[in-house]
Amino acid sequence: MKSCRQRAKQLSLLLLLILGTCLYSGGNTAFAAGEITLYTPYTSISVPPGEVINYPLEVKNNTNNVITVPLQINSLPSGWSTKLNGGGWQLKEVSVKPGESESVTLEVTVPLKVDKGSYRFQLTAGSMANLQLTVDITEKGTYQTELTTDQANLEGHADSTFTYTVNLQNRTANKQNYALNADAQAGWDVTFTSGGKQVSSVEIEAGASQSITVDVKPPAEVTEGSFSIPIRASNSSTSSELALEAVITGSYELELTTPSGLLSTNVNAGGSKTIELLVKNTGTAPLSDINLSADTPVEWEVSFNPKTIENLPAGKSTTVEAKLTSSDKAIAGDYVTSLKAAAAEASSDAQFRVAVKGSMLWGWIGVLVILAILGGIYVLIRKYGRR
Repeated sequence: MKSCRQRAKQLSLLLLLILGTCLYSGGNTAFAAGEITLYTPYTSISVPPGEVINYPLEVKNNTNNVITVPLQINSLPSGWSTKLNGGGWQLKEVSVKPGESESVTLEVTVPLKVDKGSYRFQLTAGSMANLQLTVDITEKGTYQTELTTDQANLEGHADSTFTYTVNLQNRTANKQNYALNADAQAGWDVTFTSGGKQVSSVEIEAGASQSITVDVKPPAEVTEGSFSIPIRASNSSTSSELALEAVITGSYELELTTPSGLLSTNVNAGGSKTIELLVKNTGTAPLSDINLSADTPVEWEVSFNPKTIENLPAGKSTTVEAKLTSSDKAIAGDYVTSLKAAAAEASSDAQFRVAVKGSMLWGWIGVLVILAILGGIYVLIRKYGRR
């Protein structure tokens, strides 16, 4: 009897132990492999240093129960950082309905200071699933400031403005404020423009870049040759330099005068006068298609022979005839006629002072009038003087 009671007591304790175990384990269900699936279409990608990668992820529940899935990144390379986002929130786990999936985004930030090569890490869903991810870094990270341009060498004449486009890249981990400077020779004018405004400094976020326009104007007395224009973007912690080059092909200068240097003449009203002009190329580069023109008083005319000088080498000169015809209505006095020689690259003006004399016809008419008056007086004296 006592033995039966002991057996019943033992059986009761066993049942209580089994019940307690079931109750305790009810909130910690064990899941088999394959009941959760982690998926992204981009398991292996290539990026440069400093890139931010956003992986679209799906967490699928293959069971008939609601499952809360813990998400964790394992074996992340040193210096890399990650975030799990979903629904506008940063996540550590996600709850998935039976037979459905939830979308989350894995944000991976690659550091700027990183070696070229292949890097691997895993996204795990506890012990239920894991997803292997591979990132190939295409180049060695510099972790510095870089000032670059696609075209550092420009060529032009002495009157040109040389315009360069440079790119300032902040490859550091912090926002930087860069002062912009140029170390050009005396007389050279260098200006920096960004965002349509002339600037002396720019602020650039970490990992970002900014385009800057550099305008360089040489001094008036510059000679032919190649000139270096070093520019620099710097602050107390980082800097970068870039050497720009301007090649001066020559200077363009033109002078219009006369062989004697005299810029005055005279002409009768309604008459013509031919003036010999001297056109000089005083620059260091040849000039072509030099056109002659004039700005005259009303009803005056100027014609040139030749009208156009096809080519004039550097340091050479040539003569041109200008036929000046005054208006027949011009009264005696001084007039100014402006003559101009102009090529595409240079031009020169010459102001001629033209003195107009009265017409000879009116002079003879005046003489005849005087003679007629004298004759009339003589006749009157002869006729009435005897009375």
